[in-house]
Amino acid sequence: MSLVTVDEVNEFLVREFSGSGNRCEQVGERWAVAVLRPDDSALRPGGIISGPTVFGVCDAALYYACFTAIGIEPMTLTSELSIRFLRPARGAELRARADLHHVGRRSIIGNVIAWTDELAKPVAVAQGTYVRPNAG
Repeated sequence: MSLVTVDEVNEFLVREFSGSGNRCEQVGERWAVAVLRPDDSALRPGGIISGPTVFGVCDAALYYACFTAIGIEPMTLTSELSIRFLRPARGAELRARADLHHVGRRSIIGNVIAWTDELAKPVAVAQGTYVRPNAG
């Protein structure tokens, strides 16, 4: 069972990160989906969603997934995130789903898959670690 709802995450984003551009679309037990509708500033020539934009949505999905396991904790911070771009990201919407594999006292570890039109055709995969506040 998720410790947060989609509405709670999005209310937090509006209050604390209004300029992020993405939002939480779904949550479940130890997983979350972030969605972004990129504007022209996020596009490279040819209508390809930029790498930093894809990276940011993957990072956001992992952040939201952390909330499903520990509740909304703004100071849960990215420790490391690595990404592999698989194909150009083209489309009106970019989504990323993060699944947590470890929730410990100090760190939270998960994998992310990003896609535009079809989940079966991912544009990137990532894995990362978040550090919990006051870990120690």
